Amino acid sequence: MRRREFLLSTAAASVAGAAASLTPAFAAPRSRLRVAMIGTGLRGQSQLGPILSRDDVDLVAICDTQQVMLDMALAIIDKAGRRKPKTYGGNGDVNAWRKLLARTDLDAVFIVTPWEWHAPQAIAAMEAKIAVACEVVAGITLPDHWDVLRTQQRTGTPYMLMENVCYRRDVLAVLQMVRQGLFGELIHLQGGYQHDLRGVMFNNGDPKQPYDSGVEFGPKAFSEAQWRTRHAVERNGDLYPSHGIGPCAMYAGIHRGNRFTHINAFASKARGLHDYILERLEGGPNHPNAKVVFRLGDLVTTTLRCENGETILLQHDVSLPRPYSLGFRVQGTDGLWMDVNKSVHVEGRSPRHRWEDAQKYYDEFDHPLWRKYADKAAGAGHGGMDWFVVHAFIEALKAGDPMPIDIYDAVAWSAITTLSEQSIAEGYRTLDFPDFTEGKWKERSPIFAFNDRY
Repeated sequence: MRRREFLLSTAAASVAGAAASLTPAFAAPRSRLRVAMIGTGLRGQSQLGPILSRDDVDLVAICDTQQVMLDMALAIIDKAGRRKPKTYGGNGDVNAWRKLLARTDLDAVFIVTPWEWHAPQAIAAMEAKIAVACEVVAGITLPDHWDVLRTQQRTGTPYMLMENVCYRRDVLAVLQMVRQGLFGELIHLQGGYQHDLRGVMFNNGDPKQPYDSGVEFGPKAFSEAQWRTRHAVERNGDLYPSHGIGPCAMYAGIHRGNRFTHINAFASKARGLHDYILERLEGGPNHPNAKVVFRLGDLVTTTLRCENGETILLQHDVSLPRPYSLGFRVQGTDGLWMDVNKSVHVEGRSPRHRWEDAQKYYDEFDHPLWRKYADKAAGAGHGGMDWFVVHAFIEALKAGDPMPIDIYDAVAWSAITTLSEQSIAEGYRTLDFPDFTEGKWKERSPIFAFNDRY
């Protein structure tokens, strides 16, 4: 059976089969959800819009260690005309989230905290039978990922990784192209996180100037610079793989008839963050942070091999000057798409040896989700992607359906970080990729974005 025929013929059956395997407590459809949010920093605040825009969701509780973040979130909630939620934390208590999860009235929790908190908070929520919508990065260590997976399997509590790029309009249009066989059999895919984050990883500590305002990180900084930059000091690997690997995994059918089998990674030298400190007016060679040694290579390149023979290349590039790009490339036996030059070439359809403007393909293969919900998503964060990923989680949970980006996706995509670190540390060694599904990938069929529901 051809790839396209397999994908289309098995989708409906897989949805029904997966739903039947849910724990009964979460299988009953419901019309309204009571949700909470742990972590109301700038990322959490950007997720509030899509949550508050829904009339089927009540935001009943929020938690953060910092009062300034709670106050900013409360202002957004008040402006939306929604009822003030119960607040937890605000006094530096790093365990305030435990009090929130002790509530007995929650259907779901959005976890939007620094990366190292995702695994313990998700595990505690699932133990309490509270469905989890977790921001990207499922854990830090490989045991973290197995612990999150085992907890979900044991409790049956729904868990979705909130990878918004899977819902980007052009990414979903290309998914349509892949499924309709436009590129033939897939051979190679590329993606990454290529985004100049120097102005995010450092600031002057002023909540009114969170970006491009200084060279402080850690306790003297504000928002992500308080915690994210430390990872660049202590770690060397692809620290943020899911924006790139998420769409590529959906294209390649990972965990749905395919899986990752091998991984290796290389890291360049580290110069960008150090030079940024030296060159800023607020910094210079005498600034204390000029003495910090950053382990994270400016460009980390990770390669994966798949069971069905495809290769996937990821690049993490956040420390040097560059325009934003995720660097997607989908290449098959009949053609390819590249998002950097927004171009498509299809053998027999495109002029020989020439690119075509991808926009006409985006229009032709526009996904039903975007055709249906583009107006509702307008104004939401990241070009509307945030609305779609929140919508998918809420709708799947209400219906008692399997999560469209599920626990296996979450732990495998996130574990790329840990495995890339190990590969680099061991002399760029190629490693076997763990099979988190333990063989289930052979029978599981694709369910992501096959219709206009979610």
